[in-house]
Amino acid sequence: MGSEHQYIELFQQNRALLAQSPQVIDRLRDTSYENFCRMGFPTTKAERYRYTNVAESFSPDYGVNLKRVAFPLNPYEIFRCDVPNLSTSLYFVANDQFYERELPKASLPEGVIVGSLARAAAERPDLISKYYGRQAQSGEDAITALNSMLVQDGLFVYVPKNVVLERPLQIVNVLRADVDLMANRRVLVVLEEGASAQLLVCDHAMDERSFLVTQVVEAFVGENAHLEFYELEETHALCRRFSNMFVRQEANSTGTFDNISLSCGLTHNLADIVLDGENAEVHVNGCVVADGNQHVDNNTLIDHRSPACSSNELYKYVLDGNAVGAFAGRILVRKGAQKTVSQETNANLCATRTARMFTQPMLEIYADDVKCSHGSTVGQLNDAALFYMRQRGIPESEARLLLKFAFVGEVIDSIRLAPLRDRLHYLTEKRFRGELGKCAGCRTNQNCGL
Repeated sequence: MGSEHQYIELFQQNRALLAQSPQVIDRLRDTSYENFCRMGFPTTKAERYRYTNVAESFSPDYGVNLKRVAFPLNPYEIFRCDVPNLSTSLYFVANDQFYERELPKASLPEGVIVGSLARAAAERPDLISKYYGRQAQSGEDAITALNSMLVQDGLFVYVPKNVVLERPLQIVNVLRADVDLMANRRVLVVLEEGASAQLLVCDHAMDERSFLVTQVVEAFVGENAHLEFYELEETHALCRRFSNMFVRQEANSTGTFDNISLSCGLTHNLADIVLDGENAEVHVNGCVVADGNQHVDNNTLIDHRSPACSSNELYKYVLDGNAVGAFAGRILVRKGAQKTVSQETNANLCATRTARMFTQPMLEIYADDVKCSHGSTVGQLNDAALFYMRQRGIPESEARLLLKFAFVGEVIDSIRLAPLRDRLHYLTEKRFRGELGKCAGCRTNQNCGL
């Protein structure tokens, strides 16, 4: 037992303090603790963590705010994140605690809940208990187990039957601390039958401290429901993030899950999506821009359990400097899931000889009437295209930038929110130029991007 020991001791010494959480959240702690002790951190021999050294990221001694000490922060005064021509309901999560001191003035439709997971668990235990921990199984993944045994708060989004949110929900996760800090964040999203919602989730770090984040997202998309979930990461080189997303979609539902990594230190994203009803449809897209010593690892599983479902997955990476990228995508078509249509594509561009990319697309099919394909490419900038552009007076640095920008454009163009799509085109270009700056009116020293 190596770096796990400090987290085991932390739990043992603070079990009574953690028990102050609502019972719905607390009921999973002991089982999750036992699972974590049994499994320990995954090594690179584990299939889903083959390209990321987990124990190394968790070995430093991070502070953990178990006493819920409030940091001096008013994100509404500091951040003025804005997507031109896009009106959103804006909420904040400070480290791993929902910021409740000030809420958006715009009212939500009746029955809709957007707020603290801990508060919802205390006030609506019947509702939370139906979903919390049901899709994210702590016995199957050590990061999920660690998060479940230490989590105290997070975000809860609930949209009742046939309610359509006209305005997107924008959630800004702010990392703020005067010392190195570990945050354990939980997100629970529930869309009942016929409901519809769009979520834009942005990760930012205010302070140049070392941050370690575990995040577990559970999303339930009911029959005929529609969920768009866009996630943008813009932190810094001292941040380590391990995010696990577990999604279940029912019949005739539509899910869109886009992950954009523009700046980070080390990121490991795991996504498990279960299509659990006929005619369910999912779109999974990812865009990674990494340089320096950044490390971005995406591992996905799309589980076709019912007939006539479709999935489309596209991930693109542009790696510069000594950056390391990894993608492993598994499409599982179970017996009886006839008429499945699935396409998986991973394309990667290594702009330097020292950048490294690991790619592993996988198809596992147990039905005989399906249309499934997958493919992967790893290459460098096209010398002929560079020569062509330089012959027409475009400087080499600008030509390289334009080729990189065009390469990831396909992923960004797939975003259905037109104002967000335009903004991400702008931010991606600024990222390639090394000019990713503050948004209009933002008063933090960090790049908040949107």
